[in-house]
Amino acid sequence: MKIIPVLDLLDGAAVHAVRGERSRYRPVSSQLCEGSDPVDVARAVLDHAHSSVIYVADLDGIMHGAPQQHALMRLMRAMPRIELWLDAGFTDRDAANALIAPLRATGANVTPVFGSESLRGPKDGSSMQTALVADVNAPASAAGNAIPHDAILSLDRRHDTPLGDPAHWHDASGWPSRVIVMSLERVGSFEGPDLAAIADVRRRAGERQIIGAGGIRNADDLRAAEAAGAHAWLIASALHDRRIPAARR
Repeated sequence: MKIIPVLDLLDGAAVHAVRGERSRYRPVSSQLCEGSDPVDVARAVLDHAHSSVIYVADLDGIMHGAPQQHALMRLMRAMPRIELWLDAGFTDRDAANALIAPLRATGANVTPVFGSESLRGPKDGSSMQTALVADVNAPASAAGNAIPHDAILSLDRRHDTPLGDPAHWHDASGWPSRVIVMSLERVGSFEGPDLAAIADVRRRAGERQIIGAGGIRNADDLRAAEAAGAHAWLIASALHDRRIPAARR
């Protein structure tokens, strides 16, 4: 099971995400590092998990439509070799390109994550498949606001209720090759992963990779999640509390 460390960014600081109650998030307190500086926290979780990939939730972008471009640029300049999975509340492909293009211009490796809670449906009434998947090399006029096929779709839900257009959950024909199953009420809760949600998506996902998020307490949870069909898991709290042992080098 691959671990993808998570960094939640709010107002320039790394914060502790709990149950998706974003108004209550406070600067992170970690056993892995001092303070809540995003670069220090990112380095600590990446080192602990021995990962070259980090998932960043830009909460200013998700909640207010005001992404933290300066903080993101600082992260990528400090760690130019990492791959950044970025969810900044993208409503469509054009919104993602506007934020990510300047980062990529510096050589940064950034993969956009489109959360179902933020994503708009197709403007022309076309199918979910057309809205979600497009040839990344296609001209903008041909692809419209479609999501590139190499991006990631996050299926967001809270207490079994899909966030955003429920069609993103139910119409698997439009899913890209990697799909996150995000159970927000379990994030930072240490209540265990939502194995039923993982298994449900796994049954409909074909050859796609499934990445889970929320609830991990220990290595046993990771093994159970893998058995349910997850290829990887997004983790923050269990890393900061050292509930997941440091990865072997």
